[in-house]
Amino acid sequence: MSDDQAHLYATFEMTAISFMPGSLSRLFQSFLSKAPGGLLPPKITTTLGSCRTFHSSSVAAMANNRTSVVSSASPESNGGMPTFALSPSSFFKIQKGDITKWFVNGETDAIVNAANEKMLGGGGVDGAIHRAAGPELVAACREVPEVRRGVRCPTGEARITLAFRLPVSHVIHTVGPIYASDPHPEASLRNAYRNSLRLARENNIQYIAFPAISCGVYGYPFKEASRIAILTIKEFAADFKEVHFVLFSDDTYNVWLEEANELL
Repeated sequence: MSDDQAHLYATFEMTAISFMPGSLSRLFQSFLSKAPGGLLPPKITTTLGSCRTFHSSSVAAMANNRTSVVSSASPESNGGMPTFALSPSSFFKIQKGDITKWFVNGETDAIVNAANEKMLGGGGVDGAIHRAAGPELVAACREVPEVRRGVRCPTGEARITLAFRLPVSHVIHTVGPIYASDPHPEASLRNAYRNSLRLARENNIQYIAFPAISCGVYGYPFKEASRIAILTIKEFAADFKEVHFVLFSDDTYNVWLEEANELL
């Protein structure tokens, strides 16, 4: 490692750790102690100010490219993430990725799970969230009272639990409509977003990330779903610092981005 690279590496280490809460600081120092030959893990997400994100494959790349740590709360410098102002103090962001890895600070952040009415895990994003959260999540879901036999969260409603092994503080579980069989899919999908946001607001969540609810096996057309999602989120423009969509596929990402450009 050159002197320039070593200096940059040390500067980043000290700056990052100084901004972190204790638990994240210890985790980050553990990463650093295990990094072979100056290599950092491919993606390290840290809390720097208002959630700064650092991506690098090596310290050498940092030194050569002068990669900067940018604030994801800034619409002007968001690391290439499409960002839209909902209000002077609230931003809407779209990104591709794995929602189970998304977080801001582990205290006032939550992800939304596209659950089923039983709330005991399933396929797609629901299964991924349960696997990442560990068995404690399904145990917590079992504690949610049934409103009728086998139904803990009816379509369009939302429930909240702790996030356990996920990096966020909470998981909000909501059930979207099955497009082909729901008599009023638009109203049901709107209620799923609206009730998730209301529950987040009631629990002092400031940062929230959604998947594309009902757009998997439930068969909701992407364009219609994205429009309902974005218009509903606009109703809560004063209530959150950031609302994210973390989307797994290129198809959903492209449709959400197109609709956001039109509506925001």
